[in-house]
Amino acid sequence: MSYCVNCGVELDLSAKKCPLCGTPVLNPNEMEKAAEAQQPFPAQKGAVETVKRKDVGILLTMVTLATAGVCGLLNALVFREHLWSLAVVGACVLLWVLLEPFVIYTRQPVYLSLLYDGAAIVFLLYMITFLSSDRVWFAELGVPLAVLVTAVAELFTLCVRVLPKSFLTVSLYFFTAAGLLCLGIELLVDRYVDGGISLSWSAVVLTVCGVLDIAFITMLSRRRLRNSVRRRLHF
Repeated sequence: MSYCVNCGVELDLSAKKCPLCGTPVLNPNEMEKAAEAQQPFPAQKGAVETVKRKDVGILLTMVTLATAGVCGLLNALVFREHLWSLAVVGACVLLWVLLEPFVIYTRQPVYLSLLYDGAAIVFLLYMITFLSSDRVWFAELGVPLAVLVTAVAELFTLCVRVLPKSFLTVSLYFFTAAGLLCLGIELLVDRYVDGGISLSWSAVVLTVCGVLDIAFITMLSRRRLRNSVRRRLHF
C-alpha cells in the first residue's frame, strides 16, 4: 500500500495523484532513474589514444625543418646583413640529433648516439664560423673541444656500462671524468689563446676530484665502510 505524502490518504496502485489533495504521486525508483539520466558527465571513463613514437618523431622533424626553412627565407629576403640563419640551422640539427634516440630510434647504441652528438656540435660550430671574421678558432679550439667532450662522455658511459655499477663507483667515474674534462679544456684554451700550456683553475678542480676519488676508492675497498655508506644513504 502507498499513502499520500501530503495528507496521508491511502492511494490506489495506479493513481497518478492524490484524489483528496491532488499531490502528484512519485515512484522513488523512477526518480533515481531520472536523476541518473540527467547526469552532466558520462558514467564510463574514456581513454585517450596513446601517441605513437613515430608521430612524435614526425612532429620533431617537421618542427626543426620548418624552423630552419623559415629562418633561411627570412635571412635571404629580409635580414640580409649576416648569415645568421646558418647558426639556426646548426642548432636545429643539434636538437634533432639529441632527441632522435628518445623519440625515433630508441634502440640506437648509446656510444653511437654520443658520437652523433659530437658530430652535431662540430656542425653547429662550423655554421657559427660564418658569423665571425676569423675562422681559425674552429679548427684550433672548437673541434678539439668537441672531440674532448665526446671522448670523455664515451669513456664515462663505457665505465658505467661495463665496470661494476653502484652509487660509489658511478661517483668515482663521474669525478674522474670531470677532472679530466676540466684539465683538457684549460690546456686547449691556453694553447689557443697564449700559445703555451699552463694550469690554474683546472689544477684546483683536479685536486678536489682527486681527493674525492681517493675517498671513494677507500670506501669501496673497505667492506664495513661501504656497507655503512649504503645504509646511511638508503641505496
